[in-house]
Amino acid sequence: MQDKGARVLIIDDESQIRKMLKVALTAHKYHINEAPTGQDGLNQAALFHPDLIILDLGLPDMNGLDVLRELREWTTVPIIVLSVRESENDKVAALDLGADDYITKPFGMGELLARIRVAIRHAVKSDTEPVISCGSLTIDMAHRQVTVDKSEIRLTPTEYDLLKHLITHAGKVLTHRQLLKAIWGIDYQQKDHYLRVYIRQIRRKIEKDPTRPEFIITEPGVGYRFTSKT
Repeated sequence: MQDKGARVLIIDDESQIRKMLKVALTAHKYHINEAPTGQDGLNQAALFHPDLIILDLGLPDMNGLDVLRELREWTTVPIIVLSVRESENDKVAALDLGADDYITKPFGMGELLARIRVAIRHAVKSDTEPVISCGSLTIDMAHRQVTVDKSEIRLTPTEYDLLKHLITHAGKVLTHRQLLKAIWGIDYQQKDHYLRVYIRQIRRKIEKDPTRPEFIITEPGVGYRFTSKT
């Protein structure tokens, strides 16, 4: 499914926010359903079968993190958290529970629309795609080959696995804990220095200017996001 015409469920207790989102998203050809409470949101998620969920954490009947936890027990639909909570702990908690993105209120509608497009495109992308290209960077997963501007880049096995994990989740914020668990295992979830070292090494090899990265973006205190302007 293309992002246009996709079904979006808004779970937020503020009627003005829901109305604003509905007007803006409907104008961009999305089909909208609304839920003012966490329990209603869970029910609507099962009945409406949304392609994406926008979730507020400050709900009147239950913690938005609990809603997120329950949703992730049975659905992989992209979830964008929209919240006034700005602390890194809240962001990390939501992302660790499976949120695809986290946007702080107040927010720009242009930014939200862009994040929605990325999340939906990623959700429908084939997990078995043998070649992934992002601008000048290409990963041939069948041959474990990485090229930048058509020149092959030599990566260690761990560097390759980390880059592959980032690029196959392009547009999604991955927390330190998620990355450490995925690449090194559950016993390494607190060893953030592993990530810093390997991210620095990868950036040196794939970025035009490692001090101003275009591909691997740092989300301060939270983790990393792979992105491409193309």
